[in-house]
Amino acid sequence: MKVKTILVSQPEPKMDNSPYSKLIDKEKVKVDFRPFIHVEGVDAKEVRAQKIDLKDFTAIILTSRNAVDHYFRLAEEMRFKVPDSMKYFCQSEAVAYYLQKYVVYRKRKIYVGKRIFTDLAPLIKKYKDEKYLLPSSDVLKPIVPETLNDLNISWKRGIFYKTVISDLSDLRNVYYDILVFFSPSGIESLLQNFPDFEQKETRIAVFGNSTVEAATEAGLRIDIQAPTPETPSMTMALQKYITQVNK
Repeated sequence: MKVKTILVSQPEPKMDNSPYSKLIDKEKVKVDFRPFIHVEGVDAKEVRAQKIDLKDFTAIILTSRNAVDHYFRLAEEMRFKVPDSMKYFCQSEAVAYYLQKYVVYRKRKIYVGKRIFTDLAPLIKKYKDEKYLLPSSDVLKPIVPETLNDLNISWKRGIFYKTVISDLSDLRNVYYDILVFFSPSGIESLLQNFPDFEQKETRIAVFGNSTVEAATEAGLRIDIQAPTPETPSMTMALQKYITQVNK
């Protein structure tokens, strides 16, 4: 069956020339964006209940833009002035760049990993005497605490925001040729919103091993998968599939 409509379970990209724009122009398909999950911040009371006092920490480990936003939101809410001496350990360049929203980049001690969390380990190891805070979601990949525990450093996790399943009830009678997922939480949202979901001719596209596992466990048929050596991005995987079926 030919592909005419795609639903991506993420917010719409803000840039005009996104890879999805190119896919739409080249293949003449309709692509809609709808977050299947969203993030909600916890309040200062919940943070205090976790026995966290922001002034106890000398370094912050930031794994995402959400972590950046919610750390500074709670610092303001708790009337904590983040000292200029604070060290920031960012998982990727994208996170470090986003940090500029809150701090003057060139005046701060910022250490940047390459891409995955374990890339940060050698940098953190150089500063073993710091007291580290990890602002995180209620959902955390096991590799994160495992890596930090192996380093024998003083660190504490703070749940500063939560991943919440979005209400998708308005999509009950809307059908797409392809549904695109990037996380196990997206699969969970689909099944919670539509417990009677039947895949039938709907194609499922998934990104990442954990999403593959979640989709498989849910009994879904996976038609498109990324990353692969041939298609490292989701848009490339979609492009390849659509080119084949829309001949």
